[in-house]
Amino acid sequence: MRILLIFPLLFLQIYAEEPLSHARLPNIVFLFADDLGYGDLGCTGHPYARTPHLDRLAEQGLRFQQAYVTGVTCNPSRTGFMTGKFPASFHKYTADFGFGGRVTVSELLKQKGYATGHFGKWHIGPEQKNSTYGLDQIETGKRSKTLGRDAGLYEEAIAFMREHKDQPFYINVWGHITHYPVDPPEHFAARFNDVSVNEEDFGPAMKKKFREVRELGQDVDLGMRNYLGDVSSLDDAVGRLLSAIDELGIAEHTIVVFSSDHGPAPVKTNKQKKGKGSQPTIMRNMLGSPGPFRGGKHSTLEGGVRVPFIIRWPGKVPAGEVDTESVISGIDWLPTLCAITGVDIDGEDFDGEDVSEAWFGNKVHVREKPLFWRNSATRAAVAMRHGPWKLYLPRRKGELLLYDVTQDPLEQNNLADSQPELIKQLRAQAEAWQKSLPEKYEKK
Repeated sequence: MRILLIFPLLFLQIYAEEPLSHARLPNIVFLFADDLGYGDLGCTGHPYARTPHLDRLAEQGLRFQQAYVTGVTCNPSRTGFMTGKFPASFHKYTADFGFGGRVTVSELLKQKGYATGHFGKWHIGPEQKNSTYGLDQIETGKRSKTLGRDAGLYEEAIAFMREHKDQPFYINVWGHITHYPVDPPEHFAARFNDVSVNEEDFGPAMKKKFREVRELGQDVDLGMRNYLGDVSSLDDAVGRLLSAIDELGIAEHTIVVFSSDHGPAPVKTNKQKKGKGSQPTIMRNMLGSPGPFRGGKHSTLEGGVRVPFIIRWPGKVPAGEVDTESVISGIDWLPTLCAITGVDIDGEDFDGEDVSEAWFGNKVHVREKPLFWRNSATRAAVAMRHGPWKLYLPRRKGELLLYDVTQDPLEQNNLADSQPELIKQLRAQAEAWQKSLPEKYEKK
């Protein structure tokens, strides 16, 4: 069922009738969490999370249930948002070399007259100085020991908004929460001292995590309290930023989007500690939830690539609604913002689509272009979402997998044998995309 009210076309009609000016251009605030799972917020169903400010953002805006990222780790996801191109299409690893001349959303908006800023995590190239990618101000290091690790960068973003309140601005506020290490100030974890984990409150992915935590000799309840405390400190920072927008009187002219770069991180890795033989590296307190899905960070299963996505723009985006049907992606960020702000681009030069009609609640977005995922390695497996279907090409002797993720969100019922014609069509598309990718990748 799709819970969505159809919003009037007045906004788009006004934009079509009158030329855009600085007074009419919306501010854009992109709040990006790190390793935060689909199910880590109150509004996305976490049984214990207390995220009143993000929940209020959802109540005042539109939340998408089928929003995807372009990568299963930090850099590829950010690459998709910034460039509108699938990260596997870059033959040089963008964390090491940057975007190789590809235009970014911040450069395009800078050309349109926007003040542009970036606050927080970078991981999108070797240069971090002002003017990189058309960003007027780049701040990546400030942290707070008492208000949570992302509080400092949110304060810098607020200062930027105050300075540029009289002109259109675009800012990335890319936090570190909930990337490892999760170790919030004690008073944030103490907010959840009453939490005692009942595994029946969670799906199979989290039950597996709880089992692994116990096998590693860790305390599940303590880990959960620390994780939720970290998220709570992020929610506080979001609340301060939203209050600043209200105080500046610019809420009606400001698009605020909150999302995450991919699914939650695991509780252990295969990386070895020096002198510890075959012992895994324990990722203490990493109890992020993928919600009703399987998988997480490093995985193209739904829990790895489906993320929270909330957009608020008072008077333009319907309030308190949930779009359960539109399939949108970080790859759409650039073309959609260009459509809204009147930046002229060649849509064929980008992998994403303009999904503004879905943002405005006018209609369900039905994708023309499939979504693809592959790591930047020539032998990495390809995953593809097209319509309701999720296809996984096999690795060498592996099995081809096909799921209807609208009916089978846990991806448990492989339909490949029962859909030969569909498999033929989808496999041809996936293999054609795979062949279009670089034959080798360069990393430092």
